[in-house]
Amino acid sequence: MSSAYTVHGDRLDARLADAEFAIAVVTATKPDFYKQAPVVTAADELDVPCFILHTGQHYDDLLGHGLAEYGVEDHIGVDLGVRGGLSQKTAEVTSRIDRFTDYLDEHYPDTTVVPLVHGDTHAAATVPQAWAFATGQQVAHNEAGLRGMAPDYDAVDRDALAVGDADAVDAFVDAQWNDDWHVDRSEPFPEQYDTFVGSAASLYHFAPVELNREHLVREGYPEERIPVVGNSVVDAIEAKREAELDESVFDVYPALEARDDWLRVDIHRRANLLPGRFRAIVEGVVSLVEDGYNVNFVELNATRNALEATGLRETLLELDEARENFLFTGLWKKHAHVYEFLESGQCLAEFTDSGSMQEELNHITETACLTARFNTDRPETVFEAKTNLLVPPVSGEFVATAIRRVCEDDALLETMRDGPALYGENVGEELVSFMDDHRDEPVEWSHERAGFELGETTGIDYL
Repeated sequence: MSSAYTVHGDRLDARLADAEFAIAVVTATKPDFYKQAPVVTAADELDVPCFILHTGQHYDDLLGHGLAEYGVEDHIGVDLGVRGGLSQKTAEVTSRIDRFTDYLDEHYPDTTVVPLVHGDTHAAATVPQAWAFATGQQVAHNEAGLRGMAPDYDAVDRDALAVGDADAVDAFVDAQWNDDWHVDRSEPFPEQYDTFVGSAASLYHFAPVELNREHLVREGYPEERIPVVGNSVVDAIEAKREAELDESVFDVYPALEARDDWLRVDIHRRANLLPGRFRAIVEGVVSLVEDGYNVNFVELNATRNALEATGLRETLLELDEARENFLFTGLWKKHAHVYEFLESGQCLAEFTDSGSMQEELNHITETACLTARFNTDRPETVFEAKTNLLVPPVSGEFVATAIRRVCEDDALLETMRDGPALYGENVGEELVSFMDDHRDEPVEWSHERAGFELGETTGIDYL
């Protein structure tokens, strides 16, 4: 059942009345909330009109808490109220964006509104496409140019990796940090599709690092529209460092303070929920717990579905009951609690398939990042910063051996903690300033690109 489409006219009036230009910051899922919130805050500080265009797909108190946590909930100008699977969300975004652009044309005909989508969420693909179809105009893309890359697996013995051979693990670490990588956009799905499609309907591409810019230039996007600005997640981290918590994560989960050197496990990507991969991850984690490692396994909705489908949830529940060094929790509601724990010195490493976590743990140096993927769209954290290592779910033996290898090697951990910070600072301000300085009509025709002046190109409704 779809939720209601809602326009908050009073909020839009407060921001768009008499405005020549405004940014519509698009939010959809949990990562958008904390990575787009700094843009909203910066727009307010720079006095640039701005409102949130929310798809509404993460709406409950747990998944939807981020907008309230970062204090930007009152900026929501429209909630599209989309629900359902990928196809239903795509259809609803398309129709409701069309409806909303009609509303803007009626109420703010003299205001140029440019949406700013983010990263590789499904909204990064659907909103630019819907906006282009409804208006003929393009959007801006925060965290653009995320393209999956993989190390050369031919450089290691695959059979030896699968049985957790220590020498093969060492060779794989060396290959990741020192050998060539290649573009591999096969995963994650649909995120790699979403970010690629989002680029096609964007006029401005805000690249986190130079590598993202190189991908986009290779694909044919104009260099002058691809500023390298860093990643707004660093602004979110800094905001939470300065915030006073009314409740500590250690109040919520006292076990985390009773022990140290925790391995936090956060797995939810579709490909990792395939039975073979998922069993390898869970078996590897169980082996580590049985060896005495302190493990916090975080269960997201998709994780729970996979645990139940594979019959492994009961295994983890029994482990949680029997072992003091195993903590089985749901998704942590407050993002500030995640950062508090990762920076506390209590967490040795994070075993994750999250894209954002790879970025965050480049900025947060106390916790090492181990990524449960065969490729990554943040490869710079591996071969450039060395703050991250891939631990692909080849087998339970490999997962356990690779994680032990990192956790027991002080020199390796020191290298991972000492890597350079890649993602800048005050990124929200850079994004807003660039958009404010480039208030061009958000579409460009080929004759304009070629330098020909052929008259008026706006307001052509009959096209």
